[in-house]
Amino acid sequence: MKIAFILFDGVTFLDFVGFYDVITRLKYYESTKEFSWDICALQEEVTDELGMTIKVNQVKPDLTQYDLIFIPGGLGTRALRFDESFTAWIKEAQQAKYIVSVCTGSLLLGAAGYLTNKNATTHPFAYDLLEPYCKEVIRSRIVRDGNVITAGGVATSIDLGLYIIGFFLEEHEVKSIKKQMDYPYEMEGIAIY
Repeated sequence: MKIAFILFDGVTFLDFVGFYDVITRLKYYESTKEFSWDICALQEEVTDELGMTIKVNQVKPDLTQYDLIFIPGGLGTRALRFDESFTAWIKEAQQAKYIVSVCTGSLLLGAAGYLTNKNATTHPFAYDLLEPYCKEVIRSRIVRDGNVITAGGVATSIDLGLYIIGFFLEEHEVKSIKKQMDYPYEMEGIAIY
């Protein structure tokens, strides 16, 4: 399993890091130790809404080589959804086993056509922005429709990570990760279509 974390200027880093912190713990388990990932963008550095900058390790890689793509949200999604070079790039991942977003990352999935005839969710303040891209906006924390999994606002990124690692690990292993993270909450609001 090879994962692409797709970043951009104007990202909300907690959307990214919440999911990243959970999903990268797969490397500690025998059944998933071969998982790998890249932090990807169209440029070498990305800056969030408040000016924090990080370097990526893959600039515009071929997304056909990934099994899972993950796109976080952030204020940058509002304009980026109209950027044809960006949407053309993420369309490369059409054969990925899992297409995943949190918060307004779903707007980018929608702009790339991944949400056509699919149910999806996003940040509660952006439901109206998501409506043109999907079959129906589901007001839920996590929505899975086929291979597309979308999640709500920023805090949902941890729940989303825990939900996804459950595809690959035993329940007691997921519980162990939650305990290690000192994460006392139970996932709720999961809609599957």
